[in-house]
Amino acid sequence: MPAPSRWAIRAALVYLLLGFTAGAVLLAAKGGLGSVPWRVLHPLHIEWLLVGWTAQLTMGVAYWIFPRVSLRRDVSGSPRMVWLAFAMLNVGIWLAGIGAIAPRPLEGTVTLLGRLCEVSAAVVFARVMWPRVRPGLAQM
Repeated sequence: MPAPSRWAIRAALVYLLLGFTAGAVLLAAKGGLGSVPWRVLHPLHIEWLLVGWTAQLTMGVAYWIFPRVSLRRDVSGSPRMVWLAFAMLNVGIWLAGIGAIAPRPLEGTVTLLGRLCEVSAAVVFARVMWPRVRPGLAQM
């Protein structure tokens, strides 16, 4: 398994743990955990599970599983670009999550910057993976 895949899958598992913990705290708060405003965790809970866990796990497994060799040439792609996508995705997750709980003047700007990082990570990753997409052996 390539190193970027290992790191992406590990990070996805960390986000799963963070998301489940935030969800458990939110459920406990509904049951009367006190007067602390735990609702502030709700945007982080969503961000960690939807983007942090799901998208990152998908990217890590895809980089590992997709074929690296075409019939005539190596199409593995640049690991540097995959690392860039990994870094941009994680920065985007934190910026979008923090932007959702930031004070009003910063909220929109930080969230937008986080979403742009996430979309840019997806574009970079798609650019690296596209040469690896090919028809199945039965269709060749």
